[in-house]
Amino acid sequence: MATIATFALALGASPALAAGTAHTSPGTAAALAGKIKSDALELELRQDGVLHVKETVTFDGTAPTRKLVDRTRYDDSNDRLYQVVNVKGDATLTGATITVKGSGTAKFEYDVKGAVTPLGDVQELRWYAAGGWSVPVDLAKVKVKGPAQLQSLSCFAGVLSSAIGCTTASPDHTGVEAEFEQQGLGPDEVLTVVIGYPNGATKGAPILERRFELSNAFTLNAVTGGALAGLLVLLLGGVGLLYWTRGRDARVVGHESGALSGVSNGHFAPPDGVRPGQIGTLVDEQADVIDVTATIVDLAVRGYLGIDEQPRQTYDAPDWVLVRMPNADLKALQSYERALYDAIFDGRDAVPLSHLKGTFASKLSKVRDALYRDVVAQGWFARRPDTVRTRWTTLGVLLTAAGVLGTVALAWFTTYGLLGLAVIIAGAALAVGGQYMPAKTSKGAAALAHTLGFREYLASGDIGADVPPSQRVELFSRYLPYAVIFDSVDRWARVVSSITGNGGQADNLYWYHGPAEWDLSKFADSMRTFTMTTSGAISSSRQFRSL
Repeated sequence: MATIATFALALGASPALAAGTAHTSPGTAAALAGKIKSDALELELRQDGVLHVKETVTFDGTAPTRKLVDRTRYDDSNDRLYQVVNVKGDATLTGATITVKGSGTAKFEYDVKGAVTPLGDVQELRWYAAGGWSVPVDLAKVKVKGPAQLQSLSCFAGVLSSAIGCTTASPDHTGVEAEFEQQGLGPDEVLTVVIGYPNGATKGAPILERRFELSNAFTLNAVTGGALAGLLVLLLGGVGLLYWTRGRDARVVGHESGALSGVSNGHFAPPDGVRPGQIGTLVDEQADVIDVTATIVDLAVRGYLGIDEQPRQTYDAPDWVLVRMPNADLKALQSYERALYDAIFDGRDAVPLSHLKGTFASKLSKVRDALYRDVVAQGWFARRPDTVRTRWTTLGVLLTAAGVLGTVALAWFTTYGLLGLAVIIAGAALAVGGQYMPAKTSKGAAALAHTLGFREYLASGDIGADVPPSQRVELFSRYLPYAVIFDSVDRWARVVSSITGNGGQADNLYWYHGPAEWDLSKFADSMRTFTMTTSGAISSSRQFRSL
């Protein structure tokens, strides 16, 4: 019998391969009881590419197990799979582990798929024929028969990645069969046989499975980049189209804007009769803290409640008492104003502002709902702005979640993970854009234009020189709640404190009373602190905290 060195050189193998020597390793399980005295295998490569294996194992001790090689690295993107099927005889297959049955000797057979690889002018059979046992192997012999003449052969023994040749390898006189032998395999070590056949000898091909790697899952090339750009244009364009058709106001606001006073025939008359709380919801399409604060001030200047500032020491926290005004016509209140009025007093005639944090915060949801219903009842919105925002934001969140799931699936199974990112971006854009989807009707857009004109008037510095002195305190007090909405409370508080009915300085207003030794010169500071404190009390409500 020729040695592996002789035959490998005859077939043109490299001298390094021909010089391979036997290798034995103690392995990691050498201490296990028992051993395999002989592992004899007969391999037959069929024309369909399936490798049929008959194996006879002679062993001492308890029945050993064999861990088959079922997966190896093929290239940077794929793993190569070896499928072992049709196990028969004195063995069972669980996953990739063969467990022999009986004692002393076991005979079994099985088929291997995926062991053949086309390589240019030849086909290569590579199989980890013997070894991988849980105990040492004294002698492993492998006979291989194929459908055509051998073109080359080699073998390796040891760990899976070993490049050390086996003990012997030789063809028979026909050149169709080959025999391999390895003396001394440690536990888990394998004997690998590699045989070359003419191209077309079998129909076999490697079985590949793409290996998940982030660098491959999100590959950027002309195809994925183009698809990503196209999908982004399509999805983000769709979001923009939704806003254009569903989220835009029914009429452009700008062409009706311009400074508008709040005086008509010598009396206070805000444009379109819009009240402070309504203005805040109309402008930003949200019922929020400042809308409620401005409404409390508005109820005071309109005579529904009084605000009494409490005396305090230098380091005391400021406080005010809200007092129910007798004989006030509550029927004239809007629904949201009545809800707020009831939430403040709740059957009481007076309540300190500091107490409201624990008493009316839970009731402000009714005020919020009433404000949203009111702007719909006024005809400014076709649907409640909060409902519209919630619907579109929810759709955006669902689309984002679908994009995350799609990205995971695409990244795991393909190299098109970037396409899922486009869906995530579109979903996020829809979720954020949902905040801008409430659309005003034509009536609402006109009211907004007039409101912005009123804001321009309040910011212009024109305090109404033609207004009779006897009407100025009341008129400018009526402006103050709107100044709260428009963030100009300091200016208008100073205006109110500087102008009285008789031209002199007064100690109090008809709706605001300070403590002893307090006069209107301190009103601006008091009013600024009052609005901040009131907003803080309202913010303790969950419904208004984030707005």
